[in-house]
Amino acid sequence: MNITPVEKKPFGAIVTDVELANLNDETFSLIQVAFLKFGFLLFPTQFLSDQENIEFGQRFGELEFGASPMSNQEKLAEGHYEKIFSIESQRMRTNVGNETWHTDSTYKPISSKCAMLSAVSVPTEGGATELADMRAGYAALDQAMRDRIENLSAYHSTQYSQANDLGDFPPQDSDGIYHGEAYLRPLVKVHPETGIKNLFVGRHAFGIPGLTRIESRQLLKELLEFVVSEPSRVFSHKWQPGDTLLWDNRALLHRAQSYDYSSPRVLTGTRVAGDPKTELAYYPSDPGAQAGRDALIIELDILRRETKDRRYGATTADQSLGLR
Repeated sequence: MNITPVEKKPFGAIVTDVELANLNDETFSLIQVAFLKFGFLLFPTQFLSDQENIEFGQRFGELEFGASPMSNQEKLAEGHYEKIFSIESQRMRTNVGNETWHTDSTYKPISSKCAMLSAVSVPTEGGATELADMRAGYAALDQAMRDRIENLSAYHSTQYSQANDLGDFPPQDSDGIYHGEAYLRPLVKVHPETGIKNLFVGRHAFGIPGLTRIESRQLLKELLEFVVSEPSRVFSHKWQPGDTLLWDNRALLHRAQSYDYSSPRVLTGTRVAGDPKTELAYYPSDPGAQAGRDALIIELDILRRETKDRRYGATTADQSLGLR
């Protein structure tokens, strides 16, 4: 196995001469060390099956989900992909939302440890996945900004991010990702395994308690833009079928890039749940959860008036527009 750091970047490595489907414990231990050091690992030409995707993910911990289609196409029961989802469907509205910088599952009680994508079919142009290093971003902040944000937190919600970024207001579903809860998380995170501090921001973050709405929005925007403003802190991967990409959700941002939505883009996604000891905000049943709900209700009410000029015009998807 060869682990080659990405050139001119403070993070990331490309791992070759290894078969993820046939790992022994010693080799996996080396991968785990590299994962913590580099933040993301790219494994070209793996062509993992769904079961192999799941089994590799399970080596890192309990899964949120395994081998789930991250796709603009419908996956049939026999495993084939057919019709493409309408750009107006909620499925594609959510996919387009993921083209903005974010960290997985910060909108859940327990945020994600890490995630993995494996490429099945990809468009000829566009559709890359980008990653950004929030460790290097925090390290580059001046002391005044570090002091300012040290004890600040923000709420996280997908309902907020869809409305704010796209003018999309999905139906609320207590069992889905648009569930009406907002979880409070620190702006500065100490990585539970490395002890390194990093920023913990992204599109789902809003409503910093103690700041006005304008101050909160400006600060979150400033921090996010600072992380991705330095080219060395951003890596863009143009997919090839068979590639597998693994990243640490506790330290990195990621996003998809746009593409021709009439062309198939099929990735298989596996997401590892975080350790409740370090990634739990609180549960919906906790008394403190009500403050997040209240903050989200107020924010969405404002955004309904502010986002009529955004991509989806402050609308809810027509549920009859699933496929085309």
